Amino acid sequence: MKLKNYICGQWIEGSGTGRILNNAVNGFPVAVSSSEGIDFSSAIKYAKKIGGPALRKMTFQERGRMIKALALHLSQIKSKYYPVSFKTGATKTDSWIDIDGGIGTLFAYSSLRRKLPNQSFCTDGDLAPLSKGNTFIGHHILTPKKGVAVHINAYNFPVWGMLEKISVNLLAGMPAIVKPATVSSYLAEAVFQDIIASGILPEGALQLICGSARDLLNYLDFQDVVTFTGSASTGQTLRSHPRILEESIPINMETDSLNSSILGIDAKPGTPDFDIFIKEVHREMTAKCGQKCTAIRRIIVPDIYIQDVQIALGQRLQKTIIGDPLLEEVRMGALAGMEQMREVKEKVAELSRFSPIVYGELNQVKPLGEDTQGGAFMSPILMLNEKPFENILSHEIEAFGPVSTIMPYQSLSDAIEICQLGKGSLVTSIITSDKNIAREFVSETGSHHGRILILNESCAKESTGHGSPMPLLVHGGPGRAGGGEEMGGLRGIKHYMQRTAIQGSPSMISSVTQQYQAGAETKESEVHLFRKYFEELEIGDQWITAKHTVTETDITNFANLSGDHFYAHMDVTSLEGTIFTGRVAHGYYILSKAAGMFVEAKKGPVLLNYGLDECRFIKPVYPGTTIGVKLTVKEKIDQEKKSEEDVAKGIVKWLVDVYDDTGESVAIANILTMVKKKNDL
Repeated sequence: MKLKNYICGQWIEGSGTGRILNNAVNGFPVAVSSSEGIDFSSAIKYAKKIGGPALRKMTFQERGRMIKALALHLSQIKSKYYPVSFKTGATKTDSWIDIDGGIGTLFAYSSLRRKLPNQSFCTDGDLAPLSKGNTFIGHHILTPKKGVAVHINAYNFPVWGMLEKISVNLLAGMPAIVKPATVSSYLAEAVFQDIIASGILPEGALQLICGSARDLLNYLDFQDVVTFTGSASTGQTLRSHPRILEESIPINMETDSLNSSILGIDAKPGTPDFDIFIKEVHREMTAKCGQKCTAIRRIIVPDIYIQDVQIALGQRLQKTIIGDPLLEEVRMGALAGMEQMREVKEKVAELSRFSPIVYGELNQVKPLGEDTQGGAFMSPILMLNEKPFENILSHEIEAFGPVSTIMPYQSLSDAIEICQLGKGSLVTSIITSDKNIAREFVSETGSHHGRILILNESCAKESTGHGSPMPLLVHGGPGRAGGGEEMGGLRGIKHYMQRTAIQGSPSMISSVTQQYQAGAETKESEVHLFRKYFEELEIGDQWITAKHTVTETDITNFANLSGDHFYAHMDVTSLEGTIFTGRVAHGYYILSKAAGMFVEAKKGPVLLNYGLDECRFIKPVYPGTTIGVKLTVKEKIDQEKKSEEDVAKGIVKWLVDVYDDTGESVAIANILTMVKKKNDL
């Protein structure tokens, strides 16, 4: 079978003989890949002229729903990918991480639409007042870049690596060209075919290259973004590409690193935390056959526990059944291919010059299953570096397979220093129940790691583990780890958007952002705003309420109702030395009274109070003060119907400005209500 490239809306086979891709389990041919003859220049132009405009016309809400629809579609047919995944050497559990994990990331990013406006761009951060009279303000906005995201992915997770990246650029409104690692590209292509066939994405939103990227980077410009996952050496080659440098093209790198796991001195042998540590290290050595950018390469333990750790790990590794992933009892499969296995063995041979192998044999393994003789199987290898400050190869060379090295430490400061000798990693973990150890470790090592897991008995059952990046948290790290960030929730979309400072009058900035800014023009409504449907409300619509004079009786009644008898509200004799000159009304009374003043009591389009985002009590309110409320439509957020029976609705954010008889604000709040749509009638 010859893999096809999806370019300019067509499936195209590359020319030439191509590269034969083999089954990692038995060595039999699976597919042939080639990108020869593909016009990459046309592919990039197609993405920018067709895919980009289509995505930018969509709002965040529409993009989010699109990603959700894609996740649902793939979830329904995901079982068809498992037999293909087994050919990469992955076990059922490995495949679950790759396939279900990738689809789960799509779901996670689709849900983030609820935090974004119903438009194609968004604001970033808070308003910046730039003038004394508030006639000139500034803000930041994020708009989709008018380029293409080029994703160059690693071979270890052909599905997750692809889906976690495209989920972010699609939500941001930017098209992508996906270049999976060639050796496992047949699995990525199988999923990609179903993505395109679904018709869920607009044409040009995604393209696929199965084979070499050749001169692809030569056609990029400053509006494009490159992401890379793989070896640090390849990453540096990409980063120094002339086109990347000339055009200042952002490149987000996530490279293999020498991640570590530290056993706290309190987690002594025989404790649950010690057992958790052994289990976690074993899992990271054997999951995906150790082919994980987050795998534990350096096992840093108190010197007095060295023998215990070595024995416990050896016993657990001894029970690990290696072989054909199709067999139910197999717990560790094969490396992705013979080339990868040869590279791992070369690195182990180099490392073992100073760190002897204490478990496993480099060239001897008996995989379970028929036709496994031609597979890329190897034994887990555990090494011991007794002098980690002298034998520094363990901090410089990574064997990208089921390989880890035990290292001793005498004090926590030693453990921290050993950990940092790796010159930056994607993740480190510490197994401890001692809060002081955890606090010192995190504060001293945070600068060197993209993620830190503090693991112990209290969270182990629900922990996702050392090696599992999560969609809402940053995946990346400094130094050797590439210096980039992937995912990270809303942070991730910013890689594909341009941050721009905008300046102008409050009214103009409000019009551009579709968010009411303080001081902007308002339009007083003749009809109570709670009588208007979602579509009828406009940014800047305002309702000015009748007024109310606050009395001591109001304060006393609210104190009795709420149980809040704080001295400033109730005891005028206790105010000496405070900022108050008399009994002061409760802030929450002011807010509650404001609600009573602006709420329309009769049944109407407003369905419910959805929450309170911000609230500030700015100025004391004393008995005799007269207050009024200005209720202004600040922002509207669309919501989709969950079912045919669901009510069509949206969320309206209101600015509640409570002012006194001098015209000054005494309280400011942002409240949210759920408002029915008129077109649902």
